[in-house]
Amino acid sequence: MKSKGRECALRRKSGMGKKKKELEHVVKQIYPGSIAEELEIRPGDVLLEINGQKIEDVFDYRYLIKDEYIEVLVRKPDGEEWLLEIDKEYDEDLGLEFENGLMSEYRSCSNRCIFCFIDQMPPGMRDTLYFKDDDSRLSFLQGNYITLTNMKQEDIDRIIRMHLAPINISVQTTNPKLRCKMLNNRFAGEKLKYLDTLYEHQIEMNGQVVCCKGVNDGKELERTIHDLEKYLPFLRSVSVVPAGLTRFRQGLYPLELFSAGEAGEVIDLIESLQPIYYEKYGLHFIHASDEWYFLAGRDFPEEERYDGYIQLENGVGMIRLLMNEFADALQEEKEHKDYAGRRETVCRKVTIATGKLAYPVICTLAEKMTEAFPKLKIRVCEIRNDFFGETITVSGLITGRDLVDQLKEQQAAGLDLGEELLIPENMLRMGEQVFLDDMTVQEAERMLGLRVTAVDASGQSFVEALLEPGYCMERENDNFVYIQAYDRQPD
Repeated sequence: MKSKGRECALRRKSGMGKKKKELEHVVKQIYPGSIAEELEIRPGDVLLEINGQKIEDVFDYRYLIKDEYIEVLVRKPDGEEWLLEIDKEYDEDLGLEFENGLMSEYRSCSNRCIFCFIDQMPPGMRDTLYFKDDDSRLSFLQGNYITLTNMKQEDIDRIIRMHLAPINISVQTTNPKLRCKMLNNRFAGEKLKYLDTLYEHQIEMNGQVVCCKGVNDGKELERTIHDLEKYLPFLRSVSVVPAGLTRFRQGLYPLELFSAGEAGEVIDLIESLQPIYYEKYGLHFIHASDEWYFLAGRDFPEEERYDGYIQLENGVGMIRLLMNEFADALQEEKEHKDYAGRRETVCRKVTIATGKLAYPVICTLAEKMTEAFPKLKIRVCEIRNDFFGETITVSGLITGRDLVDQLKEQQAAGLDLGEELLIPENMLRMGEQVFLDDMTVQEAERMLGLRVTAVDASGQSFVEALLEPGYCMERENDNFVYIQAYDRQPD
């Protein structure tokens, strides 16, 4: 790391007229060992300018801090302003986290998509669950998918100028008229032109198709896939996911669930095209989410067909990765010099709670663990989604109330849940020990009378959590390591 230093401290000028209040970029956290820590920037400080420029949002911030030499102006809580001259490595982060992650207001969605999950939410939940985002900045920062409908040409120009990538796009269909219908937005069809602009400027993209039965499946899906081929190789992947339907669809567009046979047809179409794209571009390009394979009752593709798990957070390849990582981690345990001893000394009883979708896979992994460690007793519980309805089968949408009520029923029936309950991390809100319905982990522990531990999605962690009573999940964010749970917001 190059040397860094603070050039001077400047007092804020007095006698300034009252200005319109602007959104201030207040520092929330400093990463240990970072440039910001060395320069004595503290939580509560306000970032004013970089290189003499006001910061509109996080895009500006990321773009302006890239250079090897930058000047940063911050205001301390007592009003003193520090102008910091910083020499650093190119693209090296300053180590700042702000109270507002986007450093501006969030952009809400202007569509009324026929499959929108938020429209299927019951009343009375926390306000943030009803906010529909369609923000290109969240696409870049967090991998969210955007429809492009609330973007203007200047927004696209800015992405190109800063070369922000990847941009994740909810395409749904390349049929302009049908896209307008699906998104309930008369501009939805013409906004597809931005795909051409991003492609021409070699901006990396990923696409998504939320498949609705009788709407954009079948021939329409086939058309969409073929139309999107022209954006390769910069459109690196397209995932096809089935629309999630809750029991709260009164007054909404009449959508139906896919049958096992229909799910098989979607898989057949995708798998028939993958070899063609791979031969031409070195990418399989089009991917079916894990849900299709569960619905159809089919084996998951081999690892090589996921192109490095390019759409992992969109539910594409998560199960294959889990199974492969688990197999590697368990084999490593078996090859360890202390395995014979651990095989006899690992003696504990735990329960794993999961959703209906992943239940069969988790049962298989649990069985392999107990074969390797005979004194390890594992009970796997499938949690039915009473809150949203039994058609919702993913673990990430299980509420604390459903979890606790169903496990207490098992306890009342005389079943022993053991000393610890393991739950997947996506049952909790990101960075918090709180379920979707605001029940805390501590409340669940009190009601169940056992420890509740969130486990991250890796196979290695699955093995560790079962073998180690003191397992504690850790995730990395740049230079800062912190305990969190990941909450995937549904579309």
